[in-house]
Amino acid sequence: MLFCTYLQQTRPAFRTLICWLIGLLGTTLTGPSSRAADESSTEPVSTVRAFVGGRLLTVAGPAIDDGVLIVKDAKILAVGPRASTPIPDGATIVDVSGQTLMPGLVCTHSHLGGGSGADSSGPVQPGVRILDAIDVRDPGFKRALAGGLTTLNIMPGSGHLISGQTIYVKLRWGAGQPAAIEDLFYRDADQRPLGGLKMANGTNSQRDPPFPETRGRSAYLVRQRYIDALEYRDKLRRAGDDASKRPERNLDLESLVEAMEGRRIVHHHTHRADDIVTVLRLAEEFRFRVVLRHVSEGWKVADQIAKAGAPCSVILIDSPGGKLEARDMRFSTAHTLDQAGVTVAYHTDDYITDSRLFFRSAALGVRAGLSPQRALESLTIAGAKMLDLQDRIGTLEVGKDADFVVLSGDPLSIYTRVEQTWVEGQLAFDRSKPEDRLFAEGGPGAGYPLLPYLCCAQAR
Repeated sequence: MLFCTYLQQTRPAFRTLICWLIGLLGTTLTGPSSRAADESSTEPVSTVRAFVGGRLLTVAGPAIDDGVLIVKDAKILAVGPRASTPIPDGATIVDVSGQTLMPGLVCTHSHLGGGSGADSSGPVQPGVRILDAIDVRDPGFKRALAGGLTTLNIMPGSGHLISGQTIYVKLRWGAGQPAAIEDLFYRDADQRPLGGLKMANGTNSQRDPPFPETRGRSAYLVRQRYIDALEYRDKLRRAGDDASKRPERNLDLESLVEAMEGRRIVHHHTHRADDIVTVLRLAEEFRFRVVLRHVSEGWKVADQIAKAGAPCSVILIDSPGGKLEARDMRFSTAHTLDQAGVTVAYHTDDYITDSRLFFRSAALGVRAGLSPQRALESLTIAGAKMLDLQDRIGTLEVGKDADFVVLSGDPLSIYTRVEQTWVEGQLAFDRSKPEDRLFAEGGPGAGYPLLPYLCCAQAR
């Protein structure tokens, strides 16, 4: 007690020194062996689970009845018939008899997270990043998991010719609520975030100056900015390692150079047949890789799309009206494109199509002629290819990420429900839990990530 009183009366610098010495003494008494024991206790323990007895839709090959899916930590260790797939000793057995397992769904075009990209200052803003505007606590992500989605391409809107950079995210909710977008996005070999570039044409980006008022002006503005990027790239190459000769850094032009060099895929909103052909023309001129989005009139120019080798991500809307450019949309567009040799996926454009209803898009495609196998591919591996992630996700194969969905029945049946969604070997959604079922079915509280501490607030 006397010592504490003395410390309070001494100068702050002296008190700091005494506290430091006491801390050092405590560390010495504790000893290195205690610290080592604490560190060793936090080492992750390898987990092996065997999902046994279900019907496996691997997408990579024929369906496997009475199958076995073995998962070790975040990866798929084995997949095959129960009769010929040995289960490792010590594995946790998960009985999925009577249920269907398939790869986690990939949505190549989502707006979950409440993020926005470019603003009203101009129509071409490729340097803006959507990742800087995403709220990972948005309840929409839990709804996506309830729909079986495990990977999303989150994009800025289509109100600009170029509205910014997209971000590819994995819905890692198995370990609990993510703290930041950094917990979710895919990374390249240099640990940089993976994403594409959002572009658009048609009426969305037409308005008062400085935005274009015509389709011709729209194409001109895009073409001119890509020419600027070519000149920027050439200056960088000529400067080499000489910093004094390098142009002033320009984030907009950097993003366009990445697109022209194939390091950033262009995800292009386009509806009308003439707009689609304009995109293909620009892609050929500036050598950027493009995925065509929506393509309401894609069925009119399927051969041109196939010749250009451009994949298409299609959306289905149930009722007419809204966007005049989409008036000639057909449910058979995916089938027509597939018959022409085009890689086809569906997307939600959530909130346009609720992520919980994503299976329904593929089912409607089947109703209009698409084969069931192609329909499953359109929700999984086709989308993975459009994001350059086909080596990690999209099929149930050895070595791929353990992202999969447990279904109550056939994925193309309206009566089937998502029972569980697993992401990298961790259970991220479980319909049997009331808090998860809430996001699957809706109801009071489903729209709030956290109820406010207010006397009069009511969950809605």
